[in-house]
Amino acid sequence: MTETTRPDAAAAAEHPIAAAVAPGYRFDGPAVELGGLMLDATDLSDVRIRIPMGMLNRHGLVAGATGTGKTKTLQLLAEQLSDAGVPVFAADIKGDLSGLGVPGEGGEKIAARAASVGQEWQARGFPVEFYALGGQGTGIPLRVTMSAFGPMLLAKVLGLNDTQESSLGLVFHYADKHGLPLLDLADLRAVVQHLTSDEGKADLKGLGGLSSATAGVILRELIAFEDQGADAFFGEPEFESADLLQATPDGKGLISLVELPNLQDRPAVFSTFLMWLLADLFHDLPEVGDVDRPKLVFFFDEAHLLFSDASDAFLDQIAQTVRLIRSKGVGVFFVTQSPTDVPDEVLAQLGSRIQHQLRAHTPNDAKALKQTVNTYPDSAYEDLGEVITNLGIGEAVVTVMDERGAPTPVAWTRLRAPESRMGPADAAAMRRTVESSPRHAKYAETVDRESAREKLAARLEEGARKAAEDAESKVERTRGTAKKQDDGLVMDVVRSAAFKDFMRTAAREIARGMFRSGRR
Repeated sequence: MTETTRPDAAAAAEHPIAAAVAPGYRFDGPAVELGGLMLDATDLSDVRIRIPMGMLNRHGLVAGATGTGKTKTLQLLAEQLSDAGVPVFAADIKGDLSGLGVPGEGGEKIAARAASVGQEWQARGFPVEFYALGGQGTGIPLRVTMSAFGPMLLAKVLGLNDTQESSLGLVFHYADKHGLPLLDLADLRAVVQHLTSDEGKADLKGLGGLSSATAGVILRELIAFEDQGADAFFGEPEFESADLLQATPDGKGLISLVELPNLQDRPAVFSTFLMWLLADLFHDLPEVGDVDRPKLVFFFDEAHLLFSDASDAFLDQIAQTVRLIRSKGVGVFFVTQSPTDVPDEVLAQLGSRIQHQLRAHTPNDAKALKQTVNTYPDSAYEDLGEVITNLGIGEAVVTVMDERGAPTPVAWTRLRAPESRMGPADAAAMRRTVESSPRHAKYAETVDRESAREKLAARLEEGARKAAEDAESKVERTRGTAKKQDDGLVMDVVRSAAFKDFMRTAAREIARGMFRSGRR
């Protein structure tokens, strides 16, 4: 931590930075405390930098290079939101956030930081719920049915182009129209296999825009996806996103953390699953308009994974969801390395900005830094780019929305210290927390009801049975026809003159033999 000093209060108040910034952060209502205003790299003022609680559903961004303190900032925000009775959802990328449930460990550094920003620090834990995508980890399993996930999000996961995405939509349409529930990957794969089989050729042709070649590509991608173990994410019981809006009996907001042990293997699954959760919340929650405090704050970590290589239609859907979900009382914070990771149409909707250090070691870094500075309102700092590149760990450049919805002045801020553990929780303690949760009983056991795969298998079996019956019936009919044909031939022969002559001659010969008569 950089050695800082606190100038005389009167001198600090007259400092041009303090004079420009302080009026913008004087809020009457409840607020989340971020930290203290820094006048420069060494001098700290008494000005408190805060976010009005009512503006947290106007969304936000936490950005910065690796190791600059983004996770600690997320932890700091989650603690205060929980204290205010606001539920929190966050992805625990590195496992560090699990420490939110455990009291922090004090020390000289913590005490010095807390004192420098006027924080009365005390070690304490917060109510935490642990989840895991598909049950791959310690937490309560999070699953979604394939039908609910939908073709657009799945196309993003599979890396399909626009044509293939449109074709995948036709497959989902076919399944819905023919009463084939898509619960997991095996169901979707069974439908595609059916459409590409001899039995399904007529159905495939009837879909019009779906070629057999494209169906084959989709099938191959699904098989590769399943081979990665992604089938564990899809199925029942499907997670009800409303379960994230929980509070404890003493009124604290529940912090829901989803662990991601194998993120590097399936990054697109993680980001699109979180996007599905957001879309599901938007679908289920009622309109509430502007509220004194959010119903939920959703931290979208590693946000660049969501936007990377996304189609225009997918980006439009994200932008629309972010824009409209505010009216449902949900705030969304995107957490990523650079603001340039987030598309302009989404970035424009983020009212709070907490920017940790950015590095400018390469031309691309310098370009990203310039673009970042251009997204901020005018500041009292002579060179905001230089401020951003010289931020210390646990420091950030901040601007938020005031209670009127106007942007506050840009503030170089020393952030408060989290009061929970800044590191992973004990694995055994996490398991006890999971097993004692009422959500564990609700979601732990997989449900396997009849779905598209079983229905198509039954249909194929029924078709085979009918084909066998038809074949047997045909054989019987053939035998009957042959018998009738044989009987008709006999009657024709019996009725013929030649046959009658033959029979008379044969009778005479028989008579001759029996009675020894006739000439010799």
